[in-house]
Amino acid sequence: MEGLIVVFGLDMETDCGSWSPFYEGVKHGTPKLLELLGRKDAPATFFFTGDAACQFPEVVKSVVRSGHEVGCHSLYHETVGDPIFEIPGIKPLLPEEVPLRLRRATEYVADSLGEAPVSFRCPRLWGSTAVVNALEELGYVADASYPLYFYRERLVPYHPSRKDWTQPGDSAVLEIPNFADMTIESQDPYGRDRDQWPLFRTASARQLMKHIDGFIGYTARRGLPAVLCFYFHPWEFVDMPERFSFGEGTVVPDPFLVRNCGDYALAQLEALIDALKEREARFFTAKGLAAAWDR
Repeated sequence: MEGLIVVFGLDMETDCGSWSPFYEGVKHGTPKLLELLGRKDAPATFFFTGDAACQFPEVVKSVVRSGHEVGCHSLYHETVGDPIFEIPGIKPLLPEEVPLRLRRATEYVADSLGEAPVSFRCPRLWGSTAVVNALEELGYVADASYPLYFYRERLVPYHPSRKDWTQPGDSAVLEIPNFADMTIESQDPYGRDRDQWPLFRTASARQLMKHIDGFIGYTARRGLPAVLCFYFHPWEFVDMPERFSFGEGTVVPDPFLVRNCGDYALAQLEALIDALKEREARFFTAKGLAAAWDR
């Protein structure tokens, strides 16, 4: 494949990921996204947690009616793969637990979707060999979990090894790396400053495009196509509070998580789409890219 290839992934989860039990983004952000993506003719994959799909089957159906793909994003936004860095209280599933948990998540999404999803993304991009092997057994064709900012090796999609998911092999699953700006010298021990996810919202689409253009040149110099896989969240497109109070405590997210959520983020996503189209980008769902890549 040639040219600029773009995959928009929307992670359909609780507001601010694991830091709240609320679904204001799924309820109120999704319609805004569907309107924008439809108006811009930009197909996307909406990765639902099993819980979100179970609680909001009408949202799942609205995504399908709008011509987008519904994928899976674990059961409850738990850590199903290998953790990259420590988060207090967030412990990964044991590898032997992964197949059952992914089967249940797939069933939850399938109940609302009417068919089994075939594209997956791990929460926090924390994937693993156990995850990819379980996905293959379940009939998945695409996994958009590879964190390029951390592993740094796979610049384009590949079929992973069943012994080490970060290495090429002959798995039936296509692994899609998530965009990171590999032209910058990281100042973070994990390379997280290469992960440019929130920049469109915390700064602007224009600022994000500077990193995208750098990556396009980086891959071109290596004779590779530029494949940009992004992750966004519906909660980014509704106003988010600076603190969440529930149950037995209060959570105060880091400021970047809630900064400029709402209409500003939506306007900047539109500007990002326009800028990508100016560069003649082609937009794919994860499933669509898997089929096109293998051709």
